[in-house]
Amino acid sequence: MGAPYVLHMITPLANVSPFDVNMAVDAGIDTVVPYTGIETAQVEALTQDAMFSRDPKNAVRTGLFIGGRDAAMALDMLEVARKAMFPPFRISVFADPSGAFTTAAAMVAVVERALRRLGVEGLTGLDVQVYGATGVVGGIAGLIAAQAGGNVTLVSHRGVPAVQGKAEEFGRRYGVTLSCADTSTGGKAALMERAEVVLACGKAGVTVLTADDLRAAKRLRVAADINAVPPAGVDGVGVQDDGVSLPAQPNAVGIGALAIGNVKFKVQHHLLERMRTGGTAVAFDFQDAMDAARTIAGKGKS
Repeated sequence: MGAPYVLHMITPLANVSPFDVNMAVDAGIDTVVPYTGIETAQVEALTQDAMFSRDPKNAVRTGLFIGGRDAAMALDMLEVARKAMFPPFRISVFADPSGAFTTAAAMVAVVERALRRLGVEGLTGLDVQVYGATGVVGGIAGLIAAQAGGNVTLVSHRGVPAVQGKAEEFGRRYGVTLSCADTSTGGKAALMERAEVVLACGKAGVTVLTADDLRAAKRLRVAADINAVPPAGVDGVGVQDDGVSLPAQPNAVGIGALAIGNVKFKVQHHLLERMRTGGTAVAFDFQDAMDAARTIAGKGKS
């Protein structure tokens, strides 16, 4: 029998996510150890402590999970951890701050599935608008959608500066172009007139798109909402909807939080399980989550 699998979970916050702990245990990981208040500068030493403390053949039975609420910080931590390793002392690393990487990947993958059902192959060339883009899920969803070929606008109700830095950061890192828009003083109607895909990533229990907003969206094809707390983030989208016509815009379909969450759950479980059983060290970020989400969503009814 092999050595037990040890997962070190780090976060810059005061606590690691109970959700992530449960996911790790349910994926069969033997031992989960939390580390809180961790800064990027500490990651190299933590990584090397984890990898040097085990026989090289058991280094692969060791993992590092990176949480928090900041996507850029999590990606920086992931890169530091990767650079700290060398053969034969390689451990696995998985970044998923606030579940944002797996959630955003699931959201975009389920939207792509809904588009296929409508006879549209992918996001390429479509006008994609992300509401609640100031949050970590919204930013990553916008980045993934842009990488998938969408013409993405990050929409803020707190002014363009609230999302401009994020757009520039992702542009520098990944070569994507993300537009920014502000709805704090109006302008939503003009956005809706050209919207083809809407990703609603706003705060729980807050409606970001009303029925009146949707009636202006004559070109809309799919509206996805990660909000599971009433009222809906997109008016008329039920939490279990997976391609149900919108009451205010019957030519478009809605994707609810549970349809997205079902894929998100499977993606995170799959990646954690691959860490435990794969036999080689891996490093997962949002792009790996997206690859898994496309596979998992593709197995759903289409």
